[in-house]
Amino acid sequence: MAEVERESMDVDVVIVGAGPAGLSAAIRLKQLDENLMVVVLEKGSEVGAHILSGAVLDPSGLDELIPDWKEKGAPLNVPVKKDNFYIFGEGGQMRLPNWIMPPLMNNHGNYIVSMGNVTRWMAEQAEALGVEVYPGMACSELVYGENGEVKGVVAGEFGKNPDGTPGDGYEPGMELLGKYTIICEGVRGSLAKELIAKYDLAKGHDVPKFGIGLKEIWDVKPENHNEGEVTHSLGWPLGFKNGGGSFLYHIDNNQVYVGYIVDLNYKNPYLNPYQEFQRFKHHPRVKKVLEGGKRVAYGARAVTKGGFQSIPDTAFPGGMLAGCSAGLVNLPRIKGNHNAMHSGRQAADAAYAAIQAGRSGDTLTEYDEALRTGPVGKDLKRVRNVAPLNARFGPAGGMALGGFDMWFQTIFGGFSLFGTLKHGKSDAKATEPADKHKPIDYPKPDGVLSFDRLTNVSFSNTNHEEQQPCHLTLKDPSVPIDVNLPKFAEPAQRYCPAGVYEVVEGDDGKPKFQINFQNCVHCKTCDIKDPSQNINWTVPQGGDGPNYPNM
Repeated sequence: MAEVERESMDVDVVIVGAGPAGLSAAIRLKQLDENLMVVVLEKGSEVGAHILSGAVLDPSGLDELIPDWKEKGAPLNVPVKKDNFYIFGEGGQMRLPNWIMPPLMNNHGNYIVSMGNVTRWMAEQAEALGVEVYPGMACSELVYGENGEVKGVVAGEFGKNPDGTPGDGYEPGMELLGKYTIICEGVRGSLAKELIAKYDLAKGHDVPKFGIGLKEIWDVKPENHNEGEVTHSLGWPLGFKNGGGSFLYHIDNNQVYVGYIVDLNYKNPYLNPYQEFQRFKHHPRVKKVLEGGKRVAYGARAVTKGGFQSIPDTAFPGGMLAGCSAGLVNLPRIKGNHNAMHSGRQAADAAYAAIQAGRSGDTLTEYDEALRTGPVGKDLKRVRNVAPLNARFGPAGGMALGGFDMWFQTIFGGFSLFGTLKHGKSDAKATEPADKHKPIDYPKPDGVLSFDRLTNVSFSNTNHEEQQPCHLTLKDPSVPIDVNLPKFAEPAQRYCPAGVYEVVEGDDGKPKFQINFQNCVHCKTCDIKDPSQNINWTVPQGGDGPNYPNM
């Protein structure tokens, strides 16, 4: 195909992603200099359409960015009033007393929120300051300068045929060029992945680690609702060989957020995270809350859990990684939005100082240092051993040793007897051959508390225009059937929470690997967990994917 000619637009700072990190960066830049030209590009159909988070929000990042957020009407309306932590067995539970939990686990002063609605409000604040926010603009390519630096991105390419050639209504998109580009795509974004590989940003750092988070919103009966109550659990149904746990958050309007996180370092290729989540809702304590209620929304996304030692270099020539693109979730707290906001603000500070000094396109190492030594680094360093301990000793042993480590660091100013433990294998390499494991017999969904995948995907409002190239590409199309099926029982059929991947019978009677990309909720689990690392997640055209109302 001939080289595509595109119009270009020069701005001061290009921001990819209208999540908490990207919008924090945009707001901060305009607070520092109202004359800066700042553009935020968002692949979702609207701001918040692709945002999925638990979420109990630590407001520290928002306090730094917009101290008068309450007066400005930020949708933080439900303070946490009650904090529970349980170990579940199949038919019962044991509550851990709050005093046994390290102080950093306390949710006092935090809020149960819809991060989709928080980011919608943040976009309003950004636009009021003069930031240009463009939803429905997927960033499909990076633009590099003569010296190999990032100059900007290509956004808004539409109308390709399934084979990648331009269709009748093809629009080539535009080059958005800036002095600096801040990448805030969320977990395992395609541009961040390219940058980490190109500039070797992971060198000297531990492997990234992930979980998959699955979430539903339920309207529940008033007598089952307790606004402000937060409940976390581990144990059943995953047991104590696989890492993960649940959340149950009572927000306002008789709604409950119910979710499950499964660590993606599991060994058994027959494990199905979606089915574990559906089974979890049948626990007596959860069933009691949901019974008589109605599920109104569903979604899923990957969660970073590598922590401090897995943060790559976050500055590269011409730009920075912020938020989940850098992997800033605090695993035991199940919180990353506050760190996303802190990182966005710090990226903005670094970009502003450099632009004031007449610089552009260089590597802002001062941002990387500020990130690691500031509030984000301090938050993550205290919990750096929790994920490695969970992986080595299982959820029960990991919880005991991780709790001890967090208490010890609290008392002794951050010093740990463990030092900094390593994660070991990537999540893909953790998958063991199928012949080492037995298939798991999951109960059939009852259609009341538990649901089949395709029915639930309809509650994510997911849509992809079908006459476009599949955004889930295979490095080698033969691998799923020739390698993954005989060796691993092709786990893509099970780890995908949206039923994107199937092994079906072809016209010749032989097994065929089928990709239903229309179902994709953009969780990126396939890109992470495929044992052959053969699946590459890229962006579809802008506006496609889930349309979460208030996740």
